[in-house]
Amino acid sequence: QVQLVESGGGLVQPGGSLRLSCAASGSVFSILRIGWYRQAPGKQRELVADITGGGRINYADAVKGRFTISRDNAKNTVYLQMNSLNPEDTGVYYCNTFIYWGQGIQVTVSS
Repeated sequence: QVQLVESGGGLVQPGGSLRLSCAASGSVFSILRIGWYRQAPGKQRELVADITGGGRINYADAVKGRFTISRDNAKNTVYLQMNSLNPEDTGVYYCNTFIYWGQGIQVTVSS
């Protein structure tokens, strides 16, 4: 079983930045694919970015060039650096591996 805990969300003005963290339990973290997803009000959950155990990275078109996903296997943590945020980035952000999901964390981009 894997437990995932997100942190780092909050309220930010348009154009601002936030860094989300996803801390995972378990000794096999380094081989896990970890994905960041988000769900805006009234919309389906969507993939934002993911990173494999081997470091292969994938981004949604909407965040390319603005978001950066990275991992620190020594800390069992995956990060999502979000720059140039806009109101369309508002939503609950979740991290995921296999069937396991974190509790989600709110990101609100508003002036």
